[in-house]
Amino acid sequence: MASMEITVGSPASAGVKKLVCRVCQKGFTKAEHLRVQINCGLYRDMNVVDPSADRKSSIDTGSKPYVCKECRRPFARQDALTRHEKLHVRDMNAKNGTPVASALPSVSLDSMASWESSSASVVGPASTTATSQSWDEQQSEHQHSMHNVAADLDFALVWPDSEDLFQSLMASDTPDQWQVPLGTLPFPPVVQDINGLNGMNFGSPNSFDDRSSSVGTIPSGGGHQAVRDVTEMVTSSSSSVTAAVKSTSVTSVFLDECLHMFFVRFIPTFPILHRATFVFRECTHSLLLNAIAIGSLYLGPNDAIPKGEALWRLAHTAVATSWQSLITHNGPYDACKGVQLMITALLGQIYGALSKNRAIRTTSQVFRPLGFFWARQCGMYESEPYSLENLPSADAPAAEKDHQWRIWAAREIQQRALLAYYVLDGLVAQMSGDGASARHVSNPLSLPSCERVFDASTADEWLAHMHSQTPDQTSFRVVFRSLFPPVGNFRALDYQFSAFGLRVALEGLQSLISDSDEHDLAVGVPGRSDIRRALAQIHETISMSIHFSAAERLELLLRWHTVCLDTMINSTVLSRHVCSQYNISQHVSGGCRIARPDFNIIKWTSTEDAKRAVLHAVAIQDIIEQLPRGRAHVVHMPSSLFSAATIYVVFSLAGLASVNLPRTIVWQDALLSHSDLHIGHDEIRPRSSSETRRFVETNQGLSSAPNGGAVRNLLYELNSIQKLFRCLASQWGIAHDMGNIVAEWIKLCH
Repeated sequence: MASMEITVGSPASAGVKKLVCRVCQKGFTKAEHLRVQINCGLYRDMNVVDPSADRKSSIDTGSKPYVCKECRRPFARQDALTRHEKLHVRDMNAKNGTPVASALPSVSLDSMASWESSSASVVGPASTTATSQSWDEQQSEHQHSMHNVAADLDFALVWPDSEDLFQSLMASDTPDQWQVPLGTLPFPPVVQDINGLNGMNFGSPNSFDDRSSSVGTIPSGGGHQAVRDVTEMVTSSSSSVTAAVKSTSVTSVFLDECLHMFFVRFIPTFPILHRATFVFRECTHSLLLNAIAIGSLYLGPNDAIPKGEALWRLAHTAVATSWQSLITHNGPYDACKGVQLMITALLGQIYGALSKNRAIRTTSQVFRPLGFFWARQCGMYESEPYSLENLPSADAPAAEKDHQWRIWAAREIQQRALLAYYVLDGLVAQMSGDGASARHVSNPLSLPSCERVFDASTADEWLAHMHSQTPDQTSFRVVFRSLFPPVGNFRALDYQFSAFGLRVALEGLQSLISDSDEHDLAVGVPGRSDIRRALAQIHETISMSIHFSAAERLELLLRWHTVCLDTMINSTVLSRHVCSQYNISQHVSGGCRIARPDFNIIKWTSTEDAKRAVLHAVAIQDIIEQLPRGRAHVVHMPSSLFSAATIYVVFSLAGLASVNLPRTIVWQDALLSHSDLHIGHDEIRPRSSSETRRFVETNQGLSSAPNGGAVRNLLYELNSIQKLFRCLASQWGIAHDMGNIVAEWIKLCH
């Protein structure tokens, strides 16, 4: 049918039919009525003309009249088809040896429109949801302009399949792939009895209207009605999530930029995915959406955050409702099923734990233990590591080397993703002031490979590293046993630690601190002295390792100082205590646990632990200010800075706004007390007489400056920390709430 135009007349009064078809002269009062005609198939392609504005804006008809000649895929707009055809041209050029714009190998254009679940969706098109005329016209015009801009950019997408992902998200005339399959609802399927006897339940009301408010048997026909009602409820909920994505004007260019930033900014600080072997089309939609949501945090535009949140909600809805099918997914090189589900949940919880949105933060904490459960269900703890017997020789065919490289990378990703759960678990336990979700010290996983092997960009480079060294298969269970020897020592651990492996060990110690209390009364948990001695060994290991980059060493020390500070006092509980005592509302950590009722801030600041804590707090601030810009967004930075700010405000409220620090600090003396250096009647290390120890053990450290020592005005430093939180807030939204609390603390100190 030829395209038709509809003239918008000048309304003389209410109820006038402003939309008039030039072909049949039929009038419409609202665009929704016109859309009903379109959805019924009466018209297939219409444009609304507004003479007063002298412009055209398209109405979403729900049809896809533009079909690709190559793959027969339909599109709703000509410009979308044009961009899609460019991808075919590029693939053809790649096959013929013609250079293409993308710096990465072109991947096939297999459609990503189908959801991972094999179950059919039970919902209708998202386009059938009612919207206002003004919103529809504005949105159509905005999308049209965005498509025109993207048409010139999509040809050079870093991840070419971003266009396919974008089209599958924006599809408006296909069943919504993000909604809940009927089979996942907690109701049995309704089987129709051919004899019509399925509704004869003795004791049931005679009619549906006779039902009471009490819980009892479902009346005749009630089972089907209940399923339909709940289905509609879930449909409405998930449709609103999908509509939010569409309303934020997400484009393929935006998805591409976010995925690029995810790999170049986030992954270097949290290496859990392998960029060199990453294949877009082999990933589930939910994993990609969470990666894109994290990548959105690194973009500058103000609308990047709401777009990322909309994508996170979309992925979360998919995981929460379809994990039963996702857990059966098995990638081409995965050792077991469910790996991508675990990675998806991990990325979603990282995003949620550090989000500015408090509802998202709470949701992330609620779902935190699921990763460990899914890993056990899929047998990931029993998964065999990569066998060195399969390692190809240097002169093996390129195809064989690439195949083995991808098998190794899949095993390494699975291991690192599970280890990352321990890192996240310890971090969230410290931020929330609650216990860990898993027992870290019983972790049976082995140490991850060194970063040089994991960062190899080619199979030959990977193979050269693998042949030059023997991977350390020591388990973390053995590592933790070494950290708590029967006879104490402070030697560096004799294991091949990567920076990521040491972070896992640090979070294991943090989990022990979260499980303990200041009186060392918790059963089965090492005492504070034992944990401090273990931290001393970790510090020796960090200091003696020569293969860490400067940024990696700073990131490790940043977390080390924070964990050490919490051995002096639980900084989360202390911050709650200050807020509670001065009636300051806080939304950083849940729960209501505060310091004991008899806790006295002024008395505590005169203790050795308080002086040790302020040394670690100063070190935390200094490290954050030293980190290079490209690495200034490690996930534990906000909580570390907030711990330092908590110590600063406590000293300031106690009247000690200025602190005189020693010239040089011996960190083992700043960590270990006199009692920590003894086991029973044996002294495991001679006591030193360093300037650091004199600062801690005497009363002169805070009142008089040592020769050449530094003087820190903690109240001024709180102002600097507040500025740091403003910078962090653009990256990790939780820093916004932390900065607000620090602002209230500063008011108290003036």
